[in-house]
Amino acid sequence: MTDGARDAGDLEPTRQPASGRRRWVRRPQRQTHHRVNGDAPRGDVYAALDLGTNNCRLLVAEPAGGAFRVLDSFSRIIRLGEGVIHSGRISDAAIERALSALAVCRDKMRNRHVTRVRLIATEACRGADNGVAFLERVSDSVGIDLEIVDRGTEARLAATGCTPLLDPHADGAILFDIGGGSSEIVKLGANGKAFSGPPPPTIECWASLPMGVVSLAERYGGKHVTPQTYEAMIAEVGVHVDRFAADNGLSNNGNIHLLGTSGTVTTIAGVHLNLPRYDRRQVDGCWMNEADVSAIVARLLAMTHEQRVANPCIGAERADLVLAGCAILDGIRRTFPCPRLRVADRGLREGMLVEMMRNDGVWDQVQGVAQGQGA
Repeated sequence: MTDGARDAGDLEPTRQPASGRRRWVRRPQRQTHHRVNGDAPRGDVYAALDLGTNNCRLLVAEPAGGAFRVLDSFSRIIRLGEGVIHSGRISDAAIERALSALAVCRDKMRNRHVTRVRLIATEACRGADNGVAFLERVSDSVGIDLEIVDRGTEARLAATGCTPLLDPHADGAILFDIGGGSSEIVKLGANGKAFSGPPPPTIECWASLPMGVVSLAERYGGKHVTPQTYEAMIAEVGVHVDRFAADNGLSNNGNIHLLGTSGTVTTIAGVHLNLPRYDRRQVDGCWMNEADVSAIVARLLAMTHEQRVANPCIGAERADLVLAGCAILDGIRRTFPCPRLRVADRGLREGMLVEMMRNDGVWDQVQGVAQGQGA
């Protein structure tokens, strides 16, 4: 999957000479292994920021053994893409919400003394007429330079972040990431062997569906969804998923499972588990069978908007979006009727962290020890 996106090391924290204000900017030249605080190969603190159509998410971590340890995180629903489908522009209200969230992210990176970063923006900034102008305002106001990535990069990062959850006994998986403005779907083969660090993804084919929970809910309505409206959403999604399957000869599913990463699938899992409040530790990596998923979708469809708001795993911020997400999920399930779904509360941010650490060689020493022990 080639997309011309910048290498994970293309951003660095530095200090603005005029004001002394620390900011995160792109380096003018590519230096894959550059570090801000000297040349020591260990001790870096990494940050990955994903500014999506619906959410702003940050993850700060440091290498730990063959993986990484999370030091800090942040997630806020900002609905950056709200109304873009109609106006073609990011609204002033959405910009203010995003600036507020990004300021929190900047402060967290400062407080954690982050030295290695990747900061991305996705569909809303790709598609809005004022997307570039918005990013310039972010740079001026917050001191963060965001990189707009293409859909291929999104698919690769999601796959990289989720490979640890691929069943080692399966022949692969259909990975999907239901976003706010677009949804990526990837056919993964079985994981390759990794001496250390998370296994790299085996991406056999991928596609980006031109709809997400925000765009679909704005077109069809999200608060009051009838069975007929729900079926219409599934049908729209199904056209794109069927084309992906046909173009890549994926009619025979074989020994594969679904692997979902998004607020939709984590919400479904939380409702399925009857959690009194959302708990990532119970959701991330959990399995649901086909009947479980169907039962929860039917339950959500039968709820009123007020009942969805009252559910502790949905709440007011997701109540008008969750059925659009379910329709995208059902469009995928009808084309790929796998008996099992694994739920991932991980994705782009984890993928960015893994790619940065792998490119920096932070796991090479662990790999060398493992090979030495096996000799």
